Amino acid sequence: MTNPADVQAALVENGRRYLYPNYRQPALVIDRGEGALLWDVAGKRYLDFFAGIAVSALGHAHPALARAVAEQATRVVHVSNYFFNTQNVRLAEVLCRKTGMDRVFFSNSGTEAIEACLKLVRRHFWASGQPERLRVIAFENSFHGRTLGALAATGQGKYKEGFGPLPNVTHVPYGDARAVADAMSADVAAILVEPVQGEGGVLPAPPGFLRELRRLCDEQGALLIADEIQTGIGRTGTFLGMDHDGVKADVIALAKGLGGGIPIGAMLCREALSGALPPGSHGTTFGGNALASAAALAVLETIDSERLLEQTAAKGERLARGLADIRSRYPKAISSCRGRGLLQAAVLSAEVDPRQMMSKLQDAGLLVTVAGASALRFSPPLVVSDAQIDEALQVFERVLSGAV
Repeated sequence: MTNPADVQAALVENGRRYLYPNYRQPALVIDRGEGALLWDVAGKRYLDFFAGIAVSALGHAHPALARAVAEQATRVVHVSNYFFNTQNVRLAEVLCRKTGMDRVFFSNSGTEAIEACLKLVRRHFWASGQPERLRVIAFENSFHGRTLGALAATGQGKYKEGFGPLPNVTHVPYGDARAVADAMSADVAAILVEPVQGEGGVLPAPPGFLRELRRLCDEQGALLIADEIQTGIGRTGTFLGMDHDGVKADVIALAKGLGGGIPIGAMLCREALSGALPPGSHGTTFGGNALASAAALAVLETIDSERLLEQTAAKGERLARGLADIRSRYPKAISSCRGRGLLQAAVLSAEVDPRQMMSKLQDAGLLVTVAGASALRFSPPLVVSDAQIDEALQVFERVLSGAV
């Protein structure tokens, strides 16, 4: 019988030989999962508080998602946007109803959703006789994607190095409404904001900040774009992250949790913007395909039927309390804790290396990610149990105690 550890080692060797080396994968290969648990090829069990970068909303191998994908694959997977398909039309209706938006454009990823948002607002003003409105105000420490348009809006220099000038975006400090007001002028098309800066270190918007952005946009005639790629689909305990502040954007970008792991993104907008991208002005080959749409419908239906929004709020409080308790016992190792819902972070002090800590947690069977310069991000599937949250906290404290 082949040794599973040898099989895993061989796969790791081939991965490092053939895959493009722009990631830093550890020496393990994920083989299967169930709920908030994963197992590698060698049989080791992990608590998944990573969730594919906050993607696997229903965890792994959820029966409703697996059934929807399997059944749809027996009917039709892809027909292109030259035709309607049943699942995509149904998904568009559900998303509009849940978000209060009127129109949806489907893409394959969050980056593509952001590109659609940026193209929409520019062309809207061009078509309405204001071609000078090209500039976007975005925020320092933000992350919006890796294509050139989305990268231009990203407020972290490390992602831009070597890609040349990326014009027409002004970055101001996150949470500083005065800086936004000072940056506004007649050439601004939109303000682009994350309700919680996820990749930037899990930073929730300060109280009143999002409402002030809405006011400034209304006052100046600009549009408000909400990047809900990481915060949407219930991650923070409400369907959209903006819902906590009662703020409605003009344009919304969704992805990550929407497909539960099947690639899909969406740009949603108000009816007043429905003419900005006429036929031929923007498109996608795979976006809105029937398979991804069926997966997204299964995710949304399961969130409702299993009351995951309410559970996410309660579980998020449990996780936040647990992290705060650990911080109280290790104040020299953890400088602060922050987050919303099941998007939480423990910010490590300068004495603790976040990547080393992430690696030690992985060895102990807990998967988390580093966000920003020094935060460990905890973003488990929405189906995570209280017992699994408690176990993850115990593992974190045990590893932390041995590192300080």
